[in-house]
Amino acid sequence: MFRKSSEQTESSETELVEAAMNTSSLLWGLLFGSFGLGFFVYGRKQKAIIPLVCGLILMVYPYFISNTIILVILGVVLTGIPYFIRI
Repeated sequence: MFRKSSEQTESSETELVEAAMNTSSLLWGLLFGSFGLGFFVYGRKQKAIIPLVCGLILMVYPYFISNTIILVILGVVLTGIPYFIRI
C-alpha cells in the first residue's frame, strides 16, 4: 500500500552496506588481534623483540584503521614479518 520513495530506498541500501563494512572490519580486527595476542605472548615468553612488537601492533592497529582493505593488507604484512625477519 505504502510505497517508499527512491530516497528512502537508497538510504536503506547505504545503511546496509555500511553495516556490512563495519561487520567485516570488526571480524578482521578480531582475527588479527587474536594473532597479535599470540605473537605478543610468544615474544614475551621467548624474549624475542620482533614477535613482541608485531603482536602489540596487531592488537592495536584495528582501532585506528577504518578501511577494510587496508586493514587486511596491513594485517597480512604484520603477520608475515615475524616469519621472515628473525633476530
